[in-house]
Amino acid sequence: MRWINFWLSWRDKMTVFMKREVARRVFAKELMSSTYAMRDEGEKSPVYVLTPLGLKCNRVFIIGALTEKTDVGEDSSIYRIRIADQTGSFIGYIGRYQPEAYDAIAEINELSLVAVTAKVRLFEGETRTFVSIRPETISMAEPESRDYWVVETARSTIKRIKEMERGEGENVKLAREIYGTDLNEYRRMVREALLRLKEEYVEETEEEEVELEDVEEEGELDLMLVEEEEIDLTKLLED
Repeated sequence: MRWINFWLSWRDKMTVFMKREVARRVFAKELMSSTYAMRDEGEKSPVYVLTPLGLKCNRVFIIGALTEKTDVGEDSSIYRIRIADQTGSFIGYIGRYQPEAYDAIAEINELSLVAVTAKVRLFEGETRTFVSIRPETISMAEPESRDYWVVETARSTIKRIKEMERGEGENVKLAREIYGTDLNEYRRMVREALLRLKEEYVEETEEEEVELEDVEEEGELDLMLVEEEEIDLTKLLED
């Protein structure tokens, strides 16, 4: 009997997991500029946020710097967080009803790099509509993972810009109608994000060269094995 209960519990968890929406990669500037919510047909259909570039998303995957972690709950039950990427900041809240993320954030210091999977919510304020994220998971991230996230998010954004140029898809047409999207604004956003990443690579390379010179002077260079994974940003910048 016990194994049947275990199997039923495992099956229910897998069903929930398989039904989860794909976590999209999107820069902060695009997501936080969103003001339009939409829902598919059906009473239980999730609510999506439509971004100015026509991305319809319910969940997002983010890697950035945790620049704020503030306890805003009366009984220390809610953290307000701010996560910065190359283009702006995501604002979010973590409560005890998200136990995995809540336990994790308590152990993470501000200015740490974090990887976050989160639900996206749209709120109607008195003067404006704003987007918030509700993290499901949050963990420390490595700089290399952040760099890869920037490149992949840039690729996804460029793809959406090109789709909007061609006017393809219902979501693209709806986004242009609602937002009157200025594509040049988002082209500049992607370019600046990639250039900032490129500048950081140059600075890191210069620092490594200095360190290598020090090692070489000490006659230890032949003992080192340096492996680098170059990320070619040239093609993305041309796009």
